[in-house]
Amino acid sequence: MEQIRSLSQMIEEAKKLCAARGKKRVSVAMAEDVGLISAVEEARRAGLVEATLVGDATRVKACIAEAGAKEGDYTIIDEKSEAKCGLVAVAEVSSKRADIYMKGQLHTDHFLRGMLNKEVGLRSGKVISHCYFHGIEGYDRILFVADAAFNTYPDLKQKADIIQNTVNFARALGVECPRVACLAAVELVNPDMPCTLDAAALVQMGQRGQIKNCVVDGPLALDNAVNEEAAKIKKIDSPVAGKADILLVPHIDAGNMLAKAIVYFSKNDTAGIIIGAAAPVILTSRADSPRAKMLSIAAGVMIAHHA
Repeated sequence: MEQIRSLSQMIEEAKKLCAARGKKRVSVAMAEDVGLISAVEEARRAGLVEATLVGDATRVKACIAEAGAKEGDYTIIDEKSEAKCGLVAVAEVSSKRADIYMKGQLHTDHFLRGMLNKEVGLRSGKVISHCYFHGIEGYDRILFVADAAFNTYPDLKQKADIIQNTVNFARALGVECPRVACLAAVELVNPDMPCTLDAAALVQMGQRGQIKNCVVDGPLALDNAVNEEAAKIKKIDSPVAGKADILLVPHIDAGNMLAKAIVYFSKNDTAGIIIGAAAPVILTSRADSPRAKMLSIAAGVMIAHHA
C-alpha cells in the first residue's frame, strides 16, 4: 500500500481493505448519542464496519431512529448501568466477537477501566498511548502527535514505547519508515533540559534497533521538525529535520497545546485513537464532530487490518 497522505484518502483505503478482506466490528460502550450513531452509520454504509451497541436499549433504539438508521442493521446489548457498559463492550472485543472498542456517552474513567480490566480488558503488556493524527492544509503528509492525551509525564522507556506504538500506526497508513522528531525547545542536548537528554537516548535506541522500522532524531524544535527551510537556515543535517511524520512531545502539556493549536489555528482534519492495546481503542470526546468520529473509526479499521 502506498503512503496515505490525507485523512480522506485514509477512508478510501479503508473501504478498499474492507471490500477485499471484510468489514470489522466495532463495539460501542454506552451508545446513547445521535451524533455517535450517525458516525457509526456512515462508517457502516461505507462498508467499513458492523456495530454492536451497548447501552440502555430503549435509548439506543431511539438514537438509531433519530439518526435515520435501522435497528435491524445493529446488534444491541441492553445494559442500563453506566459502570458496566464499558466492561460489557470491551468483553465483546477481548472475546473476538468484535475488533474495535469505542467510547460512547459513558465517562472516560469507566471506559478506561473497561480497557484496563485484568479479566476482560485489552491489556497488551506494553505501554498504551494516544495519538492525534492531522491532515493539515499545506502539508503533503499526515502528521502524528503523541502522546497528547493519555500518558502525562512519560519516562524514557515509556517514550520509546510511545514511539513504537505510533510507528506501528503510521505503518498501517502506508508510511513505510516513519521519520520521528523528538520535540524540545532547542536543537542541542542541554543537561538542564531533561527532554533533550531523553531525545538523545531515543536516537541511540533507534540506531541500535530498540525502536524498529523508523528513523528517530532529536532534540528538534518544532520549526526544524516540520519546515525544511528552517532546518536549512539553522544548518541542521538530519534525515528527519523538516520532514517529520511523527512528533513525539516531551509531556502531555506540550502535546495538548500543540494538538489544539493545530485544530484551532489551521485548516485541518483531525482525529485521535488509542494504540498499543490488544485491539484498536477509539476514545472520542462527546463534543467531537461526527466527521472526527468517522475518521477515528476508519483509523481503527486500518489498524485492525494491519494487525
